[in-house]
Amino acid sequence: MVALVSLLGLPRIPGTNINLTVPYAAEGKGPTFNTLGEADGTPVVEIEGEKEDKTSGNLNMTTVSVRTNLTLAQALGRWIKSDDTLVPLEQVLPKGQTPEQVFQQNAASFAASESNATTSAMNYLHRPLETSVLEITDKSPAQNKLRIDDVVTKVDDKKITLPAELADAVKQHKPGDKVTLTVRRDGKEIRVPITLDETPKELRHNPHESGAFLGVTTVAQPAGDLKVRYNLNDVGGPSAGLMFSLAVVDKLSPGELSGGKFVAGTGTIDADGNVGPIGGITHKIRAAADAGAETFLVPAGNCQEAQSVSDAGAKLVKVDSLDSAVKNLEKINKGEEPETCS
Repeated sequence: MVALVSLLGLPRIPGTNINLTVPYAAEGKGPTFNTLGEADGTPVVEIEGEKEDKTSGNLNMTTVSVRTNLTLAQALGRWIKSDDTLVPLEQVLPKGQTPEQVFQQNAASFAASESNATTSAMNYLHRPLETSVLEITDKSPAQNKLRIDDVVTKVDDKKITLPAELADAVKQHKPGDKVTLTVRRDGKEIRVPITLDETPKELRHNPHESGAFLGVTTVAQPAGDLKVRYNLNDVGGPSAGLMFSLAVVDKLSPGELSGGKFVAGTGTIDADGNVGPIGGITHKIRAAADAGAETFLVPAGNCQEAQSVSDAGAKLVKVDSLDSAVKNLEKINKGEEPETCS
C-alpha cells in the first residue's frame, strides 16, 4: 500500500510517563498525483535521453493516509467524523519493528515498484534493460567501492540484467565471501572486488536469519542513454507500480493512453507486467472521485471490495496486467466498453 505516515505527538498525563494512545491506526484518503504531471515543479515521471511523446489528461496514482499514535479521542473523532477506518496497529507497525524499520521497508518497496514499473514498461515496449545503482547504504561493503549510477553488468562471471538477478547472485554467497562486480562507470567497464558482510538486523525480514549483504539499492533502467526517473517524496509501498508503468508507456509511445481524460488507479506490478491487489482500495477510489476521476483502474483481486464503494463516481475498470490496462484504456478511447468490476 502506498502510504503517507503521519506520526502524531504523544500526549502525556502531567507528572507521569503514560502515553494516552490506542492500539489502532486510522486509514483514510490520501493525496493523488498525476504521473503525467509535476510535483513540486518536477515531473513525477521524468524521461531523459529521448524526446517524450505528447501526453494530456491524467493517469493518477492514489495513496492512503495512515495516522498512528492516536489518542482515544482522536481515534473516535476520525471514526465518527470521517471516512477513515480503524485497523489494529500491528497491520501498520508489526510487533518487534520500529517506525524507522517500517519506513525503510516502505521505501524499499517503493524503490522496487519503480524498478518493476520501468522493467514492465520496457518489456511492453520491447526495449532492453540494465541494472543501475540508486543508493548505497552507509557503512556497507559497497560504500567507497560502488558509486551512484554505476551499471552492474556481472557478479563474478554471472551476467546481470535485472536487480533481482543481482539480489539472487548475492544471496548465493555467505557473509565474508569475496565477489567481483563488473560495473560500467563513465563509459568504461571496471572490476570491483567486494567482501560481503552480514545483513544488519534492522534490514532482516526474519530476525533469526542473516545472509550476505552488499548494501545497495538498485533499479532497472533502459539500456543506453534513455533514463526513467520517479520524483515523489514521502510516499512508500509498492502500489504505485501500475500507474508509473502506464506513464512510462504513454510518454514513450505514440498516442495518449488517457485520451485526454482523468484516469486514476492503483496496483502493484511485477517485472512481467502482472498487476496485484493492494490495501485501502475504498479510500483510494474515494480520493480519486474527489479529484474528479472518470475512470479508476482496479486490480482484479480488489474488485469485490471496490464494488462496496457506493459513491465511487468513476467507472471501475478491472485490470490484471499492464497489457490489460492499456487495452481497456484503448477501448474507452474508442467509445467501447472496457472490462469492469461489475
